[in-house]
Amino acid sequence: MTVDLVILTVRAGRLQALLIQRGKIPFKGDLALPGGYVRDGEGLDAAAARELFEETTIDAAHLHLEQLRTYGDPDRDPRGRVFTVAYLALGPNLPLPVAGTDAAEARWCPVDEALESDLAFDHGRILADGVERARAKLEYTTVAAAFCPEPFTVADLRHIYEVVWGAKLDPSNFHRKVTRAQDFLVPTGDHRLPDLGRPAALYRRGPATTLTPAILR
Repeated sequence: MTVDLVILTVRAGRLQALLIQRGKIPFKGDLALPGGYVRDGEGLDAAAARELFEETTIDAAHLHLEQLRTYGDPDRDPRGRVFTVAYLALGPNLPLPVAGTDAAEARWCPVDEALESDLAFDHGRILADGVERARAKLEYTTVAAAFCPEPFTVADLRHIYEVVWGAKLDPSNFHRKVTRAQDFLVPTGDHRLPDLGRPAALYRRGPATTLTPAILR
């Protein structure tokens, strides 16, 4: 049993995934998702957090982390029959990763480029599933705020939706939807002064986990 991680953030105005260059066989030298074997007596969540730190030095406590799905095709790993539990991790402005002992290199890669790469194992499929899960979750949950360092403006939040969905949104319509969504945003009472235009109200993430009503693509 292994765990693999689809770690997404927004950097330089693009949705990016964390990839490692494998330092061991099989697929030595190929790009892959961070991950590895689950140890005896270790829980899956603990294994995911450990592998994340060992291969990238990123602390899982700073991320939104959830199970994506389990993959178990017979030929997915040339070493034998291996099942993997994939995790989706989301975080704001994540730092440049530092490769750990199991990886020759770790780096951020724009998702569109990563999806076109020949990743090790079945990691291309896992990455595609993770990206689609993230896009779908923006419709019916408040997870988009996990990409935003607090406090943030509605424009900051709209930028996350536009980057993850790959589509421009109407600013007025978006502002109306997110500010009316129950317990999505909590005003801080402060404002950000722009170079031009009116000051923008600052918010933090509210207690809601689901969007009511949903914001559809």
